[in-house]
Amino acid sequence: MIGKNIARLRNQRGYSLSELAELTNISKSYLSNIERNLNKNPSLQIMIKIASVLKVDLITLLQTGLEEDRNLFMEKEWFDFVRELKESGLEKEQIQQYKTVIEFIRWKNENSETKQR
Repeated sequence: MIGKNIARLRNQRGYSLSELAELTNISKSYLSNIERNLNKNPSLQIMIKIASVLKVDLITLLQTGLEEDRNLFMEKEWFDFVRELKESGLEKEQIQQYKTVIEFIRWKNENSETKQR
């Protein structure tokens, strides 16, 4: 399952096997073996390198593939975004206010696009 997750994420990010191998400094053959599940137990260091380049957390690489599991995991960018909001001083109670602002901006953009057509 780890191999399928890596291959799926690699393709989503637009990397060839060679590119991912180069970016992670992992041999192409070893990476290929992981993706084809010939090596089902790569080291933690290898997994960290792959996760870093693919911009996901380790949990995403280890998903079981069940639909309910997929809904539990977010991409690393979302975790980073939430962490940045928290570090900027945003409290959970304020999120609804920002959601309203975002919805207004989206509505405004959609209406301005409609008028331009």
